[in-house]
Amino acid sequence: MTENTSGAARPFARARAVPPWSLLAAGVAAGALLGGAYGVLTPPSYTATSYVIAVPADRSDTATAQGFAQAYGRVATQLAVLGDAQVWAGVPVNTLRESVQAETSPDAPMVAVSATSPHALQAADMANAVARSLTQHANDTKGDTHVELLQFSRALKPTAPTSASSRVTGLVGACAGGLLAGLVLLVRPRRHEENALQASVPGPAVAADVHGQL
Repeated sequence: MTENTSGAARPFARARAVPPWSLLAAGVAAGALLGGAYGVLTPPSYTATSYVIAVPADRSDTATAQGFAQAYGRVATQLAVLGDAQVWAGVPVNTLRESVQAETSPDAPMVAVSATSPHALQAADMANAVARSLTQHANDTKGDTHVELLQFSRALKPTAPTSASSRVTGLVGACAGGLLAGLVLLVRPRRHEENALQASVPGPAVAADVHGQL
């Protein structure tokens, strides 16, 4: 029984005897490999941005235009705007809803409409289509709002992807792997603690000793 127990414990002892640096190196290498593979297998994505600006008309001022610009930024991704934009963009409404974002500036009456797509030209088309639709919807009510929405800058076809490259994802994976390996080292029992625990547990009494005591 004693031989079986000691034999089963040998693999765990060998695992605990692995040098800490080797575990860290293995974690970093595995993380870098997985991160790099993710960057290679994931298709690149492109982002294009179109800008529109709110201009005060008669009986209006800059503060009013700024307020309406904030409102237009919130409705830029609503169904009423995207429904018309899908015709010019050539993609379904759901694609526009998932790919288009609108941001406003606290300092200028401007709305930035950004679109992301695996295809560079499609990203520019979607951003321009939503900006065009937003401009038309806003100008339909400019007689009441006294604010006109104009296109400030059209989205151009992006020349480089905005997604992370395989080198960046590999670096992130290496950092994550090293961190996980470090956590494993922190929770792994220390060798001197195991030795102290083994020394504090008395061994089984030999039959001859017990017979002598009796």
